[in-house]
Amino acid sequence: MEHFFLPASPTSPEVSFEFSRHALSIRGESYPENAAAFYGPVIDSARAYLALCDGQSIDVHVALAYFNSSSTKMLFALFDALNDAAIFGNEVRLHWYRDEEDETILEFGEELRDDFAALEFVDCVLPARQA
Repeated sequence: MEHFFLPASPTSPEVSFEFSRHALSIRGESYPENAAAFYGPVIDSARAYLALCDGQSIDVHVALAYFNSSSTKMLFALFDALNDAAIFGNEVRLHWYRDEEDETILEFGEELRDDFAALEFVDCVLPARQA
């Protein structure tokens, strides 16, 4: 499969899926006007890739400083597909990046860990920014 890439915009994150390296990343902020339209192709490409995986080791890096409720629904659909891939024999590591003082992102990460138990959850704490 070809590399899937969407550049960041003021309201949507950068999405980079390097399928040949089994590396997926989402970085930035996510509050697009139409989350389903933005994430639809992302989820479709991830599902197509995951359908081809058999016993792969997949690294997923998510560093979202902010995301709205519409994005949350779409992210859950993506994580559900990743969780299914893990259930079917792939090793999927979800690296969840968050600022050490951001309780909201921490709580969402904990919810992901609990809801998608087949994923290997890696809590990646970023140091607080200096003023």
